Amino acid sequence: MIIHFHISYKTMFGEQIVVNIQKDNEEVKFPLTTLDGERWSYDWCVEPTQQAYTYYYSVVREGVVLKTEWLLVKHRLDMTAKKAAEYTLYDHWKVIPQDSYLYSSAFTDCINHQAPQEMKPCNYAKTVRIIVRAPQLRDGESLGLLGAGQVLGNWKLQNVVPMTQHIYNEWAVDLDATQLQSSHLELKFVAVDKKKSQVLWETGMNRTIDLPEMEAGEVVVYDLDQAFFALYNRKLAGTQVPVFSLRSEKSAGVGDFGDLKTMIDLVASTGQKVLQLLPINDTTITHTWTDSYPYSCISVFAIHPMYADLHALPELKDAKARAAAEKKREQLNSLSQIDYEQVNDFKINYLHQIFEQEGKKIMSGADFKAFILETQQWLVPYAQYSYLRDKNGTADFTQWPDHNVWDEAERKDLTNPETEAYKNVEFFYFVQFILNKQMQEAHEHAKAKGVILKGDIPIGVHRHSCDVWMEPKYFNLNGQAGAPPDDFSVNGQNWGFPTYNWDEMLKDGCQWWTRRFQNMSKYFDAYRIDHVLGFFRIWEIPVDSVHGLLGQFAPAIGMTREEIQSYGLNFQEDRFTRPFITDWVLDRMFHERADEVKEKYLDRIDDERYQMKPEVDSQRKVEALFADVTDEKEIWLRDGLYALISDVLFVRDRKNPELFHPRISAQLDFIYESLYDSDKVVFNRLYNDYFYRRHNQFWYGEAMKKLPKLIQATRMLVCAEDLGMVPDCVPWVMNELKILSLELQSMPKDPTVKFGHLSRNPYRSVCTISSHDMPTLRMWWDENISRTQEYYNTMLYREGPAPHPLPGWLARDIIARHLTSPSMLCVLSVQDWLAIDERLRLPDADAERINIPANPKHYWRYRMHLSLEELAASKEFMENITELIAQGGRI
Repeated sequence: MIIHFHISYKTMFGEQIVVNIQKDNEEVKFPLTTLDGERWSYDWCVEPTQQAYTYYYSVVREGVVLKTEWLLVKHRLDMTAKKAAEYTLYDHWKVIPQDSYLYSSAFTDCINHQAPQEMKPCNYAKTVRIIVRAPQLRDGESLGLLGAGQVLGNWKLQNVVPMTQHIYNEWAVDLDATQLQSSHLELKFVAVDKKKSQVLWETGMNRTIDLPEMEAGEVVVYDLDQAFFALYNRKLAGTQVPVFSLRSEKSAGVGDFGDLKTMIDLVASTGQKVLQLLPINDTTITHTWTDSYPYSCISVFAIHPMYADLHALPELKDAKARAAAEKKREQLNSLSQIDYEQVNDFKINYLHQIFEQEGKKIMSGADFKAFILETQQWLVPYAQYSYLRDKNGTADFTQWPDHNVWDEAERKDLTNPETEAYKNVEFFYFVQFILNKQMQEAHEHAKAKGVILKGDIPIGVHRHSCDVWMEPKYFNLNGQAGAPPDDFSVNGQNWGFPTYNWDEMLKDGCQWWTRRFQNMSKYFDAYRIDHVLGFFRIWEIPVDSVHGLLGQFAPAIGMTREEIQSYGLNFQEDRFTRPFITDWVLDRMFHERADEVKEKYLDRIDDERYQMKPEVDSQRKVEALFADVTDEKEIWLRDGLYALISDVLFVRDRKNPELFHPRISAQLDFIYESLYDSDKVVFNRLYNDYFYRRHNQFWYGEAMKKLPKLIQATRMLVCAEDLGMVPDCVPWVMNELKILSLELQSMPKDPTVKFGHLSRNPYRSVCTISSHDMPTLRMWWDENISRTQEYYNTMLYREGPAPHPLPGWLARDIIARHLTSPSMLCVLSVQDWLAIDERLRLPDADAERINIPANPKHYWRYRMHLSLEELAASKEFMENITELIAQGGRI
């Protein structure tokens, strides 16, 4: 068999086109040849060992890949022509199309319900294969072609030649070339909806193909330009709610995967197409309420046991145990908020009982064995980690007497049911099997209902997580990830996560991330990249800091002394890099307690300055010293000491002590106040250059090393949380990779306006009012009266004073405006949906808050006050939502 590859692609001198073919579970690469640098070809002699070959082209210079085609939907050659001796392929280079979202599983599987099928074999002596992409087809539609001549149907609608969707959104058909009346083909594609008895012709001129001379046994394959059907922007509405916040009559004090199915039904009944969740990963570190933070996972693969739907499990056979469990379930379910510790103790205990009763039977089944085979790469270390965490009474594996790092040699015993090691961990296998099965069932239920489940990928993992324990090379443990100061926190956010060692991750093509995304695609068809800025640069904070002010971007281009001085600033290294502590600073900060601070916590350096005593010379030491303090005056003193330590003008580079970075928000501190006015002007110019101009190209390059690999690892729809201190290069990358942005009217990306104009939202975006990290619409409305008044008059175009608290009719008006925005997705929190109905919503708006980012120890325990059954029975409310969605054109 000979396969002739042909592709037109204009290259630069020294560049080479390579075809990359998936053959027998490996990738073979062949360089193409050219005479003019534009038309490339290669002849591949092969004994066909596969029913189909997938392949893609790349551009290479001196062995380095410069660019590749769009890898989400590769070329496919079906070997279905029985008499074929050679295939001649005429391809064209595939870039990420503007309508790439239509290739996501969100649209193909959930909205348009398109599914690839096998091409039927043909027995023609000579074959012409036509291939075309048609992502515009909607639910129930298929593609066909019509053209001149009998083989092409003589342009008669009753003779449409059906095509086969052999890969997502790509259709193919084999034509008998021996029956063609002419070597000149004239044709058009048509979209056929059999249920509606409708046929839609593609627009534009007829397509023409001039066939070459063909020999017997030859197949000529033409990959044509995308079908020319009208592409109109489909807009969808949805709800965002954490699974843990769901409440039903049968749940056990926390939302579970059974409630998730019910929520999917409720969403679908109103015409919504999206249900957005928070992370569902296991976060069990201490077995206390501090584990309630869903963004601090111990495994990026394992699911949290609290989400198990107990009603989907076999019933407990012991009547006494069954009655006790039901009594406890009812008690937990009656609580207004989640009691994280009680809920998890109850669920783990219940799962242990089910394991003892049903474990052997379930774990001997084919489904369980298949699950182990599929997931053992991460599941086995996770189970061993969980066992050792509980055995040693801590998740800090550096404190364990042994097993401080995962030992791959132990995998064999941990997967052998005859060993003691297996018996120690099999419960964790069992629980993850149950959770995986239930979540996949919820996913399939959502797809059947036409609802896109949207997940959330946290930017970090806990520093004592299984992921760090298993593969420490991927993490920098001498730093902490966080965020610079913003509207949520004036001191910045310190998440405590280790930062990523991207150099190590890139060595194997980001396999850890790829596995993570692919695992997530089992449960979701869209996802939100938490803090997408972290893929450009992360805010890295020293491990001895509590606040985020002493952080620096990593990676970043540090400044030399000479460069700082070139701006006109006399760089005084000692003065600018050590905490600026003087008598006048202490008097301003501590007032009558200034002398106490000097005596207890400070040593003199010279006639002007002090320094912190060694026992309090870092924020972590201060934190430890005040660990048991609850008195407000002492907490105020502690926070003042924190502020003293962070009062510097420059921070030293973490890797190279000869380089420096301006300290974020230094203009708000005393060291800045102490500068001459002329030095302030110079520092501000240096500061603005550093934070807003210096790194754009550098960070663009960093993101493009990582994100293309990750977003093409699955077919999930990619959305990003791109809020905060956003450099100019972020929209460059997001536009290039067709990633949906996040748009909030209260946090506009345009610095020249106070509130965003909804009509200016890009189509490729997610529009929302509030997120889990923000006050709800009702809370925001009463938070700042003057801001609300301005919004009421200038954005809602209403006269007079703004009403407080927010009335339901006005909440409805605000939501209606968001639904009519151009954004592809408008996803609103369940609290904001409820705001439109004053009879249903919580009287206390503050009780609806999910998270307070400024508080790193916030208890995540919000739960809907209404059950899903009560919500479904609220006919007026459900009809109200349905009407709003229809009026917003989101159907």
